[in-house]
Amino acid sequence: MSDNDEKVLPVLRLLLVAFFGLLFVLALQLFLLVTRANAATTNIRVGYPQLNGGQIPLWNIPENKIDRQYGIEIHPVYIPGGVRLTQSAVSGSVEVALTGGAAVNAMLSGADLIYVGMPVPTYAFSIYARPEIKEVTDLRGKVLGVITKGASSDHAAIALLRQYKMTQQDMKVLYFSRQEDALAALKQGIVSAAVHSAPTTLMARRLGFNELVNIGSLKLPYPFMGIAIRRSTVPQNLDLIRAFLKAFLVGLKVAIEQPDVSKRAVARHLATKDQEIIDEAYRSFAPLFPKVPYVTDEAISAALSVTDHPKAASANPKDFYDNRFLQELESTGFVKELYGGR
Repeated sequence: MSDNDEKVLPVLRLLLVAFFGLLFVLALQLFLLVTRANAATTNIRVGYPQLNGGQIPLWNIPENKIDRQYGIEIHPVYIPGGVRLTQSAVSGSVEVALTGGAAVNAMLSGADLIYVGMPVPTYAFSIYARPEIKEVTDLRGKVLGVITKGASSDHAAIALLRQYKMTQQDMKVLYFSRQEDALAALKQGIVSAAVHSAPTTLMARRLGFNELVNIGSLKLPYPFMGIAIRRSTVPQNLDLIRAFLKAFLVGLKVAIEQPDVSKRAVARHLATKDQEIIDEAYRSFAPLFPKVPYVTDEAISAALSVTDHPKAASANPKDFYDNRFLQELESTGFVKELYGGR
């Protein structure tokens, strides 16, 4: 080894030590940044009761990582049936429930819940029937299938029958936890008609059943899907509620303006590549989504009018919801900025 080599080697060793030391520092800083980011992200479990197009704004959020920009991570949780989902929200199994009239019934019984939004403000249901049922009045003496007693499907049937001066006492009603079960009962002849939402509506047509009536076309106010949270948690979770609603409003915007993106979310959550099913789920619900999903007195009053709860008649609709978070997002310019000033 030459004298020059002996002089150069120590310098190389120092450079290598410095280089690997710098790599270690950079790796440590990256680890700390990731750790802090994860620590700052709050997980929110959001329950939903049916596999239909009403869930598109929710499904859009994790699909497009919308939640991350607001410091939260949203986890959709399928809990079949509005009553069961509402119970899960009351117990704290989920932080948010996208539920319908079942929450109104629960609040009448003292449940610690309140609506902070209403993404689907009308009955998004149709009744599909066997060939022998030609008119709604033909259901007298027959069997009608609905999804969960006291929930949205049940309320839709009650509201529709009123239009024909009928009640559920004019027929037998069978309750199911899932739309798929009601459709199977229709196919087997166990029920003469059943209340369905998209895309189960397409499956019913494929089996040869006819749409007896599109209840959604009647434009009756109703909380088909409301955003329900525990009332007692509101004071300590103001920022979290704001963050969730911001993410949800973005999910709504995507649902309204980006059909291709939304349909990808539908395909994944329905676990299907059937384009007709995907299109049915999207097409049936997209026109129903409002830019800002305010809860209205009319929708709550409608829910109160179709429940048999003894406290419904004397209840004040304003006690069931809190629009202040959405009002704040409008007044601070969030919504205007989201839609580019439109």
